[in-house]
Amino acid sequence: MRNDRTLREKLFVVFLYAFSGLFALLCFLPFWLVFINSFAAESAIKKHGYQLIPHDFTLYSYQFVMQGKQVASSYGVSVTVTVVGTLLALLITAMYAYVLAHPKAKYRNILSFLTYFTMIFGAGLVGFYILIANWLHLKDTLWALILPYLLNPFFAFIMVSFYRTLPYEINEAATVDGANELRIFFRIILPISKPVLATVALFYALQYWNDFFLALLFIDDYKLHPLQMMIRQLISNINISAYVGGSQTTYTQPLPTYGAQLATVCLTIGPIFLLYPFVQRFFVKGITIGALKG
Repeated sequence: MRNDRTLREKLFVVFLYAFSGLFALLCFLPFWLVFINSFAAESAIKKHGYQLIPHDFTLYSYQFVMQGKQVASSYGVSVTVTVVGTLLALLITAMYAYVLAHPKAKYRNILSFLTYFTMIFGAGLVGFYILIANWLHLKDTLWALILPYLLNPFFAFIMVSFYRTLPYEINEAATVDGANELRIFFRIILPISKPVLATVALFYALQYWNDFFLALLFIDDYKLHPLQMMIRQLISNINISAYVGGSQTTYTQPLPTYGAQLATVCLTIGPIFLLYPFVQRFFVKGITIGALKG
Protein backbone atom coordinates (compact mmCIF):
# COMPACT_ATOMS: atom_id res chain seq x y z
CA MET A 1 0.00 0.00 0.00
CA ARG A 2 2.82 2.35 0.89
CA ASN A 3 4.60 1.54 -2.37
CA ASP A 4 1.47 2.47 -4.33
CA ARG A 5 1.28 5.79 -2.50
CA THR A 6 4.94 6.47 -3.19
CA LEU A 7 4.46 5.64 -6.87
CA ARG A 8 1.46 8.00 -7.12
CA GLU A 9 3.46 10.77 -5.43
CA LYS A 10 6.32 10.28 -7.87
CA LEU A 11 3.96 10.33 -10.84
CA PHE A 12 2.36 13.50 -9.50
CA VAL A 13 5.77 15.15 -9.11
CA VAL A 14 6.67 14.13 -12.67
CA PHE A 15 3.39 15.60 -13.89
CA LEU A 16 4.08 18.87 -12.07
CA TYR A 17 7.56 19.13 -13.57
CA ALA A 18 6.27 18.33 -17.05
CA PHE A 19 3.41 20.83 -16.76
CA SER A 20 5.69 23.55 -15.36
CA GLY A 21 8.27 22.91 -18.06
CA LEU A 22 5.64 23.07 -20.81
CA PHE A 23 4.20 26.28 -19.37
CA ALA A 24 7.68 27.83 -19.12
CA LEU A 25 8.36 26.84 -22.73
CA LEU A 26 5.14 28.47 -23.91
CA CYS A 27 6.10 31.65 -22.02
CA PHE A 28 9.59 31.59 -23.54
CA LEU A 29 8.42 30.97 -27.10
CA PRO A 30 7.25 34.56 -27.89
CA PHE A 31 10.54 35.99 -26.60
CA TRP A 32 12.50 33.49 -28.70
CA LEU A 33 10.53 34.38 -31.84
CA VAL A 34 11.23 38.07 -31.32
CA PHE A 35 14.92 37.51 -30.58
CA ILE A 36 15.80 35.03 -33.31
CA ASN A 37 13.80 36.75 -36.05
CA SER A 38 15.52 40.06 -35.29
CA PHE A 39 18.52 38.43 -37.02
CA ALA A 40 16.46 37.25 -40.00
CA ALA A 41 16.57 38.92 -43.40
CA GLU A 42 13.59 41.12 -44.21
CA SER A 43 12.83 39.11 -47.35
CA ALA A 44 12.76 35.88 -45.32
CA ILE A 45 10.28 37.33 -42.82
CA LYS A 46 8.00 38.55 -45.58
CA LYS A 47 8.19 35.22 -47.41
CA HIS A 48 8.13 32.65 -44.59
CA GLY A 49 6.83 34.66 -41.64
CA TYR A 50 8.31 34.30 -38.15
CA GLN A 51 10.30 31.08 -37.84
CA LEU A 52 11.80 29.25 -34.89
CA ILE A 53 15.14 29.05 -36.74
CA PRO A 54 15.42 31.40 -39.74
CA HIS A 55 17.51 30.35 -42.73
CA ASP A 56 18.91 33.77 -43.66
CA PHE A 57 20.77 35.44 -40.77
CA THR A 58 21.84 39.06 -40.94
CA LEU A 59 22.76 41.94 -38.62
CA TYR A 60 21.33 44.54 -40.97
CA SER A 61 18.33 45.29 -38.73
CA TYR A 62 20.61 46.12 -35.80
CA GLN A 63 22.94 48.13 -38.02
CA PHE A 64 19.97 50.06 -39.38
CA VAL A 65 18.56 50.84 -35.93
CA MET A 66 21.91 51.75 -34.38
CA GLN A 67 23.19 53.99 -37.19
CA GLY A 68 20.99 56.93 -36.19
CA LYS A 69 21.14 58.99 -33.02
CA GLN A 70 17.59 58.26 -31.90
CA VAL A 71 18.39 54.93 -30.21
CA ALA A 72 21.16 56.44 -28.10
CA SER A 73 18.98 59.45 -27.25
CA SER A 74 16.01 57.28 -26.28
CA TYR A 75 18.25 54.97 -24.25
CA GLY A 76 19.59 57.96 -22.34
CA VAL A 77 16.06 59.19 -21.62
CA SER A 78 14.84 55.76 -20.48
CA VAL A 79 17.85 55.12 -18.27
CA THR A 80 17.66 58.59 -16.70
CA VAL A 81 13.93 58.38 -16.06
CA THR A 82 14.19 54.83 -14.68
CA VAL A 83 17.13 55.46 -12.35
CA VAL A 84 16.02 58.87 -11.05
CA GLY A 85 12.36 57.89 -10.86
CA THR A 86 13.01 54.58 -9.11
CA LEU A 87 15.29 56.12 -6.48
CA LEU A 88 12.95 59.02 -5.72
CA ALA A 89 9.82 56.87 -5.80
CA LEU A 90 11.40 54.26 -3.54
CA LEU A 91 12.45 56.87 -1.00
CA ILE A 92 9.08 58.65 -0.98
CA THR A 93 7.09 55.41 -0.86
CA ALA A 94 9.24 53.96 1.93
CA MET A 95 8.87 57.09 4.07
CA TYR A 96 5.14 57.38 3.40
CA ALA A 97 4.54 53.70 4.16
CA TYR A 98 6.51 54.03 7.39
CA VAL A 99 4.12 56.78 8.51
CA LEU A 100 1.09 54.64 7.65
CA ALA A 101 2.51 51.68 9.56
CA HIS A 102 3.68 53.66 12.59
CA PRO A 103 1.29 52.93 15.49
CA LYS A 104 1.79 56.40 17.01
CA ALA A 105 1.41 58.50 13.86
CA LYS A 106 -1.46 60.90 14.54
CA TYR A 107 -3.21 60.97 11.16
CA ARG A 108 -2.19 57.59 9.79
CA ASN A 109 -5.79 56.33 9.50
CA ILE A 110 -6.85 59.39 7.50
CA LEU A 111 -3.80 59.06 5.26
CA SER A 112 -4.53 55.35 4.78
CA PHE A 113 -8.09 56.16 3.72
CA LEU A 114 -6.93 58.84 1.28
CA THR A 115 -4.35 56.44 -0.16
CA TYR A 116 -6.94 53.71 -0.61
CA PHE A 117 -9.43 56.21 -2.05
CA THR A 118 -7.03 57.15 -4.86
CA MET A 119 -6.79 53.47 -5.84
CA ILE A 120 -10.55 53.43 -6.55
CA PHE A 121 -11.33 56.92 -7.83
CA GLY A 122 -9.28 59.23 -10.05
CA ALA A 123 -9.62 62.67 -11.59
CA GLY A 124 -9.70 61.26 -15.12
CA LEU A 125 -7.45 61.86 -18.07
CA VAL A 126 -8.52 65.48 -18.63
CA GLY A 127 -7.84 66.53 -15.03
CA PHE A 128 -4.54 64.64 -15.05
CA TYR A 129 -3.42 66.38 -18.24
CA ILE A 130 -4.42 69.83 -16.95
CA LEU A 131 -2.48 69.25 -13.72
CA ILE A 132 0.75 68.14 -15.39
CA ALA A 133 0.75 70.34 -18.51
CA ASN A 134 -1.06 73.53 -17.50
CA TRP A 135 -0.59 73.88 -13.75
CA LEU A 136 2.84 72.34 -13.24
CA HIS A 137 4.11 73.28 -16.74
CA LEU A 138 5.99 69.99 -17.15
CA LYS A 139 5.18 69.39 -20.80
CA ASP A 140 8.24 68.36 -22.84
CA THR A 141 10.33 67.78 -19.71
CA LEU A 142 11.64 64.58 -18.15
CA TRP A 143 9.78 65.42 -14.94
CA ALA A 144 6.53 64.72 -16.78
CA LEU A 145 7.74 61.12 -17.09
CA ILE A 146 8.90 60.88 -13.46
CA LEU A 147 6.55 62.85 -11.23
CA PRO A 148 3.21 61.02 -11.84
CA TYR A 149 4.64 57.67 -10.68
CA LEU A 150 6.50 58.83 -7.58
CA LEU A 151 3.95 57.30 -5.20
CA ASN A 152 2.02 54.16 -6.08
CA PRO A 153 -0.64 53.31 -3.45
CA PHE A 154 -0.38 49.56 -4.07
CA PHE A 155 3.39 49.55 -3.57
CA ALA A 156 2.94 51.67 -0.45
CA PHE A 157 0.57 49.09 1.07
CA ILE A 158 3.07 46.32 0.31
CA MET A 159 5.66 48.19 2.35
CA VAL A 160 3.12 48.91 5.10
CA SER A 161 2.49 45.17 5.42
CA PHE A 162 6.22 44.57 5.77
CA TYR A 163 6.79 47.35 8.32
CA ARG A 164 4.02 45.94 10.50
CA THR A 165 5.93 42.67 10.80
CA LEU A 166 8.82 44.51 12.47
CA PRO A 167 8.63 44.61 16.28
CA TYR A 168 7.91 48.09 17.58
CA GLU A 169 10.34 47.45 20.44
CA ILE A 170 13.11 48.34 17.98
CA ASN A 171 11.75 51.89 17.76
CA GLU A 172 11.30 52.13 21.51
CA ALA A 173 14.86 50.99 22.18
CA ALA A 174 16.26 53.48 19.68
CA THR A 175 14.13 56.27 21.20
CA VAL A 176 15.48 55.49 24.65
CA ASP A 177 18.99 55.79 23.22
CA GLY A 178 18.12 59.30 21.98
CA ALA A 179 17.44 58.65 18.28
CA ASN A 180 14.74 60.68 16.54
CA GLU A 181 12.34 59.29 13.94
CA LEU A 182 14.48 60.26 10.94
CA ARG A 183 17.52 58.53 12.39
CA ILE A 184 15.47 55.46 13.31
CA PHE A 185 14.10 55.24 9.80
CA PHE A 186 17.37 55.71 7.90
CA ARG A 187 19.75 53.92 10.26
CA ILE A 188 17.57 51.05 11.51
CA ILE A 189 14.40 50.49 9.49
CA LEU A 190 15.81 50.82 5.97
CA PRO A 191 18.78 48.45 6.47
CA ILE A 192 16.49 45.63 7.68
CA SER A 193 13.95 46.27 4.90
CA LYS A 194 16.10 45.19 1.95
CA PRO A 195 13.72 42.44 0.72
CA VAL A 196 10.69 44.71 0.38
CA LEU A 197 12.83 47.61 -0.89
CA ALA A 198 14.26 45.41 -3.66
CA THR A 199 10.78 44.17 -4.54
CA VAL A 200 9.24 47.63 -4.78
CA ALA A 201 12.32 48.98 -6.58
CA LEU A 202 11.93 46.30 -9.25
CA PHE A 203 8.23 47.15 -9.61
CA TYR A 204 9.02 50.84 -10.01
CA ALA A 205 11.87 50.17 -12.43
CA LEU A 206 9.59 48.04 -14.62
CA GLN A 207 6.90 50.69 -14.48
CA TYR A 208 9.22 53.51 -15.52
CA TRP A 209 11.10 51.47 -18.14
CA ASN A 210 8.01 50.08 -19.87
CA ASP A 211 5.86 53.20 -19.78
CA PHE A 212 5.05 55.02 -23.01
CA PHE A 213 1.69 56.53 -22.04
CA LEU A 214 3.16 59.58 -20.28
CA ALA A 215 5.45 60.26 -23.22
CA LEU A 216 2.48 59.97 -25.56
CA LEU A 217 0.60 62.57 -23.51
CA PHE A 218 3.26 65.08 -22.57
CA ILE A 219 6.30 64.71 -24.86
CA ASP A 220 6.15 66.26 -28.32
CA ASP A 221 9.91 66.63 -28.75
CA TYR A 222 11.14 63.38 -30.32
CA LYS A 223 14.56 63.89 -28.71
CA LEU A 224 12.91 63.24 -25.33
CA HIS A 225 11.12 60.07 -26.43
CA PRO A 226 11.95 57.03 -24.27
CA LEU A 227 12.59 53.65 -25.84
CA GLN A 228 9.01 52.45 -25.52
CA MET A 229 7.77 55.52 -27.35
CA MET A 230 10.40 54.93 -30.00
CA ILE A 231 9.07 51.41 -30.55
CA ARG A 232 5.58 52.78 -30.90
CA GLN A 233 6.76 55.29 -33.46
CA LEU A 234 8.59 52.58 -35.39
CA ILE A 235 5.48 50.45 -35.50
CA SER A 236 3.10 53.26 -36.41
CA ASN A 237 5.31 55.14 -38.86
CA ILE A 238 5.33 53.93 -42.44
CA ASN A 239 8.55 55.75 -43.24
CA ILE A 240 10.71 54.65 -40.32
CA SER A 241 13.91 55.83 -41.99
CA ALA A 242 13.03 59.44 -41.19
CA TYR A 243 12.67 58.56 -37.51
CA VAL A 244 15.76 56.40 -37.01
CA GLY A 245 18.32 57.42 -39.60
CA GLY A 246 17.22 60.82 -40.82
CA SER A 247 15.47 61.84 -44.00
CA GLN A 248 18.73 62.29 -45.96
CA THR A 249 19.95 58.72 -45.37
CA THR A 250 20.21 56.42 -48.39
CA TYR A 251 20.14 52.63 -48.18
CA THR A 252 21.53 49.93 -50.44
CA GLN A 253 19.11 47.30 -49.08
CA PRO A 254 15.34 47.33 -48.53
CA LEU A 255 14.27 48.96 -45.28
CA PRO A 256 13.98 46.26 -42.56
CA THR A 257 10.48 47.21 -41.45
CA TYR A 258 9.82 44.10 -39.37
CA GLY A 259 13.45 43.48 -38.47
CA ALA A 260 13.91 47.01 -37.11
CA GLN A 261 10.91 46.59 -34.85
CA LEU A 262 12.14 43.25 -33.52
CA ALA A 263 15.69 44.54 -33.05
CA THR A 264 14.45 47.58 -31.14
CA VAL A 265 12.36 45.36 -28.85
CA CYS A 266 15.44 43.23 -28.08
CA LEU A 267 17.52 46.31 -27.34
CA THR A 268 14.77 47.64 -25.09
CA ILE A 269 14.27 44.62 -22.83
CA GLY A 270 17.98 43.99 -22.34
CA PRO A 271 18.67 46.04 -19.18
CA ILE A 272 15.58 44.82 -17.29
CA PHE A 273 16.22 41.24 -18.43
CA LEU A 274 19.75 41.42 -16.99
CA LEU A 275 18.67 43.20 -13.79
CA TYR A 276 16.13 40.65 -12.56
CA PRO A 277 18.58 37.80 -11.64
CA PHE A 278 20.40 40.10 -9.22
CA VAL A 279 17.24 41.02 -7.27
CA GLN A 280 15.39 37.71 -7.59
CA ARG A 281 16.18 36.45 -4.08
CA PHE A 282 15.02 39.73 -2.53
CA PHE A 283 12.03 39.83 -4.86
CA VAL A 284 10.64 36.43 -3.78
CA LYS A 285 11.22 37.08 -0.08
CA GLY A 286 9.74 40.58 -0.21
CA ILE A 287 6.59 39.40 -1.98
CA THR A 288 6.08 36.57 0.53
CA ILE A 289 6.48 38.76 3.60
CA GLY A 290 4.45 41.65 2.25
CA ALA A 291 1.60 39.45 1.11
CA LEU A 292 1.22 36.94 3.93
CA LYS A 293 2.09 38.80 7.09
CA GLY A 294 0.04 41.98 6.74
